[in-house]
Amino acid sequence: MADDITDKIGYTLLKKGIIDYETLEKSLRVKESEQNKKDRRNLGQILVSEFNGDHDAVFREVASLYAFREIYLNDEVIDAARIDFIRKLVDGLPDQMRELLVQTRMLPLRFDTKQSDKLIIVCSDPTDRSIPLIARNFNVKKYEITYVRLKELQTLLELVIPPQNEFLKLLEDNHISVDTGEDDSFDEEALNAEINKSALANLFEGSIVEAVRQGASDIHIVASEGNRTNFLFRIDGDLRLWHVQENTVPEAVLAVIKDRTKNVDRFEREATQDGFIQRVIDGHQLRFRVSIMPIVTTEFKHKFESVVIRVLDDRKVITDLSKLGLQGPARDFFYKAISKPQGIIILTGPTGSGKSTTLIAALYQVIDPTVNVLTIEEPVEYIIKGARQLKIGPKMSFEESIRGILRHDPDIVLVGEMRDKITAETAIKLANTGHLVFSTLHTNDAPSAVARLYKMGIEPFLIAYAINIVVAQRLIRTLCPLCKLPVDDDEKEDLVKFGFTEADVEKYTFYRAAGCDKCNGGYKGRAAIHEALFFSKAIKKIILNAGEKVDENAIRDQASKDGMWTLRRSGMERMKEGTTTLEEVIANTVEDD
Repeated sequence: MADDITDKIGYTLLKKGIIDYETLEKSLRVKESEQNKKDRRNLGQILVSEFNGDHDAVFREVASLYAFREIYLNDEVIDAARIDFIRKLVDGLPDQMRELLVQTRMLPLRFDTKQSDKLIIVCSDPTDRSIPLIARNFNVKKYEITYVRLKELQTLLELVIPPQNEFLKLLEDNHISVDTGEDDSFDEEALNAEINKSALANLFEGSIVEAVRQGASDIHIVASEGNRTNFLFRIDGDLRLWHVQENTVPEAVLAVIKDRTKNVDRFEREATQDGFIQRVIDGHQLRFRVSIMPIVTTEFKHKFESVVIRVLDDRKVITDLSKLGLQGPARDFFYKAISKPQGIIILTGPTGSGKSTTLIAALYQVIDPTVNVLTIEEPVEYIIKGARQLKIGPKMSFEESIRGILRHDPDIVLVGEMRDKITAETAIKLANTGHLVFSTLHTNDAPSAVARLYKMGIEPFLIAYAINIVVAQRLIRTLCPLCKLPVDDDEKEDLVKFGFTEADVEKYTFYRAAGCDKCNGGYKGRAAIHEALFFSKAIKKIILNAGEKVDENAIRDQASKDGMWTLRRSGMERMKEGTTTLEEVIANTVEDD
C-alpha cells in the first residue's frame, strides 16, 4: 500500500510539472535507502527537505492522495476570540509538546460545526508522524487532521506563538551601559573596548530580526546628543520608535553596525557610505541595503552619523500582476500597455510608493526564455529570475551601462530610473527601435511625467510615439479587519462634502480606524492606488501640438474622457471596498480639478 501511494505521488507530481523525472529518480533512491529506518520519510517529505521542492505544491497533492481535507484559512473567521481559543489549547500542552507543535507546524483550529466534540487540526504536512502524539495531548475525544498551506499556517502560528528574538533575550541579562564618562572626546582604543562588548552586537542583531518579524520596510538608527541612539522602524509607511539606547556613545553603536556591514569602512565618519548585510532569519535568506551619512548635532566634538537599513525580503516580491490590486480601467490599460511589442511603461510616484514592486510584477508577465531581458538598477534590490541584471560599480557606471545596453541585443529592458536626458533619450531610442522598456520617474501624477520629459529636452514627437502608458502610484494604509468600525452617522456628511454621492453613502459601508493589539492604530498593511494615463490617439495629438509648454490640464481632461481614474478617485474606490479611511485618502491624494 505504501509503495502504491509513493508511485501515485511521484506520478502525480511529475504529470503536473511540480518535479522533473531526474528529481523523482533521485528522491526515490533516497526513500529506498531509508526503508529500514525507524524515522523513514515519505516521498513528499524527501522532495521538500532534500530537493527544494515547493512545499505547498508537493503537500497539496500528498494530502489529496492520503485523503486529508484541505482547509483555507482565508475562509475562516480568525478574530481575537479564535486566537484566544487556539492559544489556550496550545498553552495547555506540556513544554516538550509545545515545542514539537511549533517544529511540526500544526495548530488546533476549532471544533467541527457538525460534530461539536471533534477538534479540527490544521497542518502544513498532515503526514508528519508527530501529529497524533501532539493531538492526544489536547485531551479531546475526537480530532481530524487537515491540510493547510504553509504560508497561511505560518502567519497564524506567529499570531498564536510570537517567535522569540534570541538576541533580545540575551540582552535581558546583559544590560548595556557603555559610557565614556564626562569627557566629550574619545580615542579609538577605548572605542574598540566598548564595541567588543557582546551586548551591543546583540542589540543590533536583535533589531534586524525584530524589524523583519514586524514587517518593517526600513530601520533607522540615528545618533543624537546625550549619548543616545534612536532605533526606529518604518511600518506601513510610518516611522515608529522601537528602542532608545542610552548611556552609550553613538560611535560605539555605529562601529558595531559598520563591522557587520560589507563594503563600508568603520573608521570613515565624514563621508556617505553604502553597504549590505545578509542574514538567515526564521529560515529565510534576507538582504539588507545599508546607507550611512554623517549628520550635525549640537555636540560638535562628536562625529555623529545616521544609518538607514532597507529590508529586502524576497518573500514580499509580487510576481503575479493580478495580485497588485490594479483597479477598474487602470488594470485594462496596464495589461494593454505591456502586451505591446515595443514602447515605454513608466511608473511615477515618490520614494517608497511601490513603483519597483509594480515594475517587477509587470516584468514577470513578459519574461520568457525566448527573449533577452536586461535590467539597469542602482542598486539591484531584488533578484529577478529570467533577467540579466547588470552590475553597476566603479568600472561600469549607470551612464556607461545605459550606452552599452544598446549593443547587448536586448528585447525587454528595465531602466531603474530615467534620471536625466541621457537615460531618457536611450530609453526612448530603445522603445522606438522595437524594444519594450520599463522605467520610473519622480513626479506627483501621471500627466506631470510628460511635462518632466519635455523639460529634460525630449522632443514632443518622441514622447508621443515612445510611451505606452504612465502610471502614478501611491501606497495607502489599509484598515485592520479585526477592529475596524463603521463611521458614525454624523461623519457621513463629511463623505458627501468629499465627493461621494448620497446614493454612495447609502449603498456602501464606510469605516474608520479603531485600534487593537494586533495592528498599528487601526491600520495593518498597505494597498496601492493608481492613476493610469494610457497614450490614446487623442493624448498623443495634444503632446504633438505642444508649443513651448506641455498643457498638463488638457492631457488630464482628455485622459478622464478616455476613462482614467485619478489617484483620488482610486482612493475613493478603496473606501467603497471598506479597506481604507477618508483620512488616508485625503493624506495621500490631492483634490481633482
